[in-house]
Amino acid sequence: MENRTGRKKYVGGIGGKLSDKAIKAFVAKGTSGKKLADGGGLHLFITPTGSATWRVKYRIEGKEKLYSIGTYPLVSLASARVELASVKAQLLEHRDPVDVRRVGRATASANANSTFKAVASEWLAKKRGEWSDVHYTKSVRAFERDVYPAFGSLPIGSITPAIVAKAIEEIQKRDVLETATRILQHLNGVFRFAQAKGLCRDNAAGPAREILPRKKDKGRMPALLDFSSLGDILRRAEMARLSPSVRMAHRLCAFSAGRISNVVQADWREFDLDAAQPVWSIPRAKMKFKGREIDHRIPLCPAFVDELRNWQNTFGRKGFVFPSPSGGNHISRESIEKVYRVSLGLANKHTPHGWRSAFSTLAREQGFERDVVELALDHAHDNEVVRAYDRGERFTQRTALFKWWGEQLVFAQRGAKVIPLKVA
Repeated sequence: MENRTGRKKYVGGIGGKLSDKAIKAFVAKGTSGKKLADGGGLHLFITPTGSATWRVKYRIEGKEKLYSIGTYPLVSLASARVELASVKAQLLEHRDPVDVRRVGRATASANANSTFKAVASEWLAKKRGEWSDVHYTKSVRAFERDVYPAFGSLPIGSITPAIVAKAIEEIQKRDVLETATRILQHLNGVFRFAQAKGLCRDNAAGPAREILPRKKDKGRMPALLDFSSLGDILRRAEMARLSPSVRMAHRLCAFSAGRISNVVQADWREFDLDAAQPVWSIPRAKMKFKGREIDHRIPLCPAFVDELRNWQNTFGRKGFVFPSPSGGNHISRESIEKVYRVSLGLANKHTPHGWRSAFSTLAREQGFERDVVELALDHAHDNEVVRAYDRGERFTQRTALFKWWGEQLVFAQRGAKVIPLKVA
């Protein structure tokens, strides 16, 4: 129907009075270009293809515009009226409903490609060039184990501090404060990266720091510094109910004075047990101190080499030296630390790192040169004299040092009295 000006006018309900019966009759007729009005600008329009589409006619800044809602009957009359109310509310706020929807769709599209997992994967890829292969692998596994299951599929912009805090609390329940702390540090990095890319406004990981207990300033890590006490630790560990891998890793910590991270990640390719002087060569990339060009070599004392050979004969010569009972990976450092803290009752007395402190203290007391001891522990040195030996010229002295250390531990474990021997 046309008015006197020749323009088409709405037909149908007035003031939101359309009925389903009227709508069905209108749609069944299917006249292209016809409109059936419900009032307030809401109307049903028959497209050239014959489908019926809900639309809203509105004016903003003097311009007439159309807002499409969806097709009937997929969108019911009641749903169309709800959408009309939303359009009216946006107009009252001087917002163009078409622009609002366009931004919403763009945001949804961006969110689909900016889940936490997608952003974290990009961040980790950038960090790979800065980190060692070991550190990168551990970080990826930590995210896969503790983070992605919690909120990896969520758009990073939708993640709240409460969501992050809950995930950190779950990690802390395993009594692994260091792991929880490291993961939270990584989460902060991911959210800062997302902020820089405009994917989120706030760093949702920031407040989660309050969930973790503050580390007490204990100064140096606890360590027992006499052979009698060290021998007692070795005896108690032999009597404790430990998994074979954890027990053997604990002994490598003791006899090599190696860092626990290097111990748990030890690979059989790093060991040469058939050489005249058996040695454990740790790739520089796996070491804490990156300032040297050469790998860190630990001469293995005869007292411990036989144990390693027996272990090798039992578990094979390939892969990790201390495989996880669950398979496919190595044991965790937490599994050893918990043994010291819980199984052996050494909380605040001795840790796996304590063997390094004991090694350094007792070796120096027995007359071994500071330079040799520092090289044996692969410490970063603060004087030119020690740095001059970084190419390994003192391997002979270090071999003698570890031979002495191994013999003392064997004596101590047997309960024998250790007779200090001053080194010339």
